[in-house]
Amino acid sequence: MRAAVVALATAAALVVGATGASAAVPAWGGGSDGGAGSSGPAFDVPQSTLDAALTCGPGTTNASRPVALFIAGTTLTPQENFSWNYFRAFTAAGRPFCSVELPNHEMSDIQVGAEYVVNAIRAVRARSGQKVAVVGFSQGGMIGRWALKYWPDTRAKVGDVIGIDPSNHGTLDAYPVCAAAGCAPAFWQQQSFSHFTTALNSGPETFAGIDYTQMFTPTDEVVVPNLGPAPSSALTTGAGRRANISTFDVCLGHVADHLSMGSFDPVAYALVIDALDHDGPASAARIDRSVCTQLLQPGVDPLTFPARLAAYTAGVAFQVATYPHVLAEPPLKPYARG
Repeated sequence: MRAAVVALATAAALVVGATGASAAVPAWGGGSDGGAGSSGPAFDVPQSTLDAALTCGPGTTNASRPVALFIAGTTLTPQENFSWNYFRAFTAAGRPFCSVELPNHEMSDIQVGAEYVVNAIRAVRARSGQKVAVVGFSQGGMIGRWALKYWPDTRAKVGDVIGIDPSNHGTLDAYPVCAAAGCAPAFWQQQSFSHFTTALNSGPETFAGIDYTQMFTPTDEVVVPNLGPAPSSALTTGAGRRANISTFDVCLGHVADHLSMGSFDPVAYALVIDALDHDGPASAARIDRSVCTQLLQPGVDPLTFPARLAAYTAGVAFQVATYPHVLAEPPLKPYARG
């Protein structure tokens, strides 16, 4: 049954995916956005627009535990990505969570989307009184690193960065997608050797005081390559505590594709929960191996799952097919040029 489910998701999934980049870690002081102690470049997006993009559930004000901030993958909104899986599971378990909706189904300039993430991190930290646990899928698992790099005040506000198949080093799949007639801006930026990806990974990839859990499936068909010796999702430099975990490290031979990892995969879910519930990043050794026999993660209703999956994959396909193409990568913002 799981093989049939994965085959369905794979068939519906489509690839998601000009100036020099800075090689140093920026360190501004006293930015105008985010209140006292903020830093980094001023926002281009109006503050009211940024604030309206954040949604939080019960238990997120003066919280007793870190609040998870969910960020969806390219082509998706948080509702499309997480409402039928993670949000249901977290609500049932009484886990506090928020989500931030990035513009245009995350198909437009990722640098603009990063302003939404910065604002959300600041707001959730102020609201909850706790360090934020950023939980993101695909582009959503990568974009938090752009926020942390170029808005340094966010580093003290984040405790965990949990990436599910994050496009940390881009994807080779984005090249053929953009080759014929251009592609969406976010696809250009997620190419493995784009100006955006180069800027993101210049200097340290992680920061002290933050725990980074990066999980990935070796059978990922979207973030490519995501297997040894250098998986795209993996982070290997900097002072942050890091764990790069393949699904094979938990369940040898576990077959999962890109879209399933971000929506219903039980191994991915178990690693997210392990990262949230322990000091430091997740550990494959702590995961109960009974997860290897599960078909669906907690929160997914088996009765509505076929319809939910069909809508999820159809939404991805619609965005890929209809979003306007551009013929080149968006230029780096001045703050990222060095």
